[in-house]
Amino acid sequence: MYISVRRYQVDAQSVDEIIQRVDAEFVPIIRQAPGFVAYYAIDGGDGTIASISIFRDQAGAEESNRRAADWVRMAGPLFPGAPQITAGVVRVQSQA
Repeated sequence: MYISVRRYQVDAQSVDEIIQRVDAEFVPIIRQAPGFVAYYAIDGGDGTIASISIFRDQAGAEESNRRAADWVRMAGPLFPGAPQITAGVVRVQSQA
């Protein structure tokens, strides 16, 4: 499995709107990416939003980053800067 973690710094006043739009607009887009397993969005406080995209293979994780970049461009001024992205193969896994 591969994971892509994207971290965005946004205006703290727009976090709720962004999270709502992610749920309504972006989640359907990311779910259609090849190899999709799961997606999580996190409100880290102080205008920090992070997302975790989990895919069966590297190609799916890379595609998720392309789709996220396209969606962020369409969202316009809600995202004033580029995200920090960390992506790679899962090396340790544990589930309840």
